[in-house]
Amino acid sequence: MTEFQEVVRRRRMVRNYDPDRPVPAEVRERILGNALHAPSAGFSQGWAFLVLEEPQDIERFWKLSSDEADEWGKGLRRAPLLIIPLSHKQAYLDRYAAPDKGWTDKDENRWPVPYWDIDTGMASLLMLLTAVDEGLGACFFGVPPGDRTAQLKESFGVPDAYTPIGVISVGYRAQDKASPSLKRGRKPTGEVVHRGAWGRH
Repeated sequence: MTEFQEVVRRRRMVRNYDPDRPVPAEVRERILGNALHAPSAGFSQGWAFLVLEEPQDIERFWKLSSDEADEWGKGLRRAPLLIIPLSHKQAYLDRYAAPDKGWTDKDENRWPVPYWDIDTGMASLLMLLTAVDEGLGACFFGVPPGDRTAQLKESFGVPDAYTPIGVISVGYRAQDKASPSLKRGRKPTGEVVHRGAWGRH
């Protein structure tokens, strides 16, 4: 229990990496393997993970997804490993039209929220926590919408049915500055936890 609490305590978004220290293959596989233990509605497992670790692939990703002048990505560009989690909505619609579920119309409106994105997000969190447990740093950041997402999918052969929900950079931490946003502090539990009814703490 203590070890897990320490992993949670140490987890933060790391935005600068040592470019000369690749992520060992066995560590990469543990990160990806742990993602598969995320929960998924109906055990649909409607996710996929695009792994980029060859320098030419990583360089191509950055050219497609951002401008070199973007200061925010300067340290992220040094990450030796990028993992792009992709959600697969159709896997959920098909799964819940199976005989043991019975929604034969595959109507997306039956879903109160997009579980395909939520479940892929939970898989992403497991990867972030595994990176910390392995002594690495990691950061989850977004893929620009519109044309850049389309170009990214086309360039790496991602099928139309899959949607990138973000990108996880992974590597050995280099010195970086904590996000200025952290100055806002974490909200106390009494402000976000409501017991029995809204407003009860």
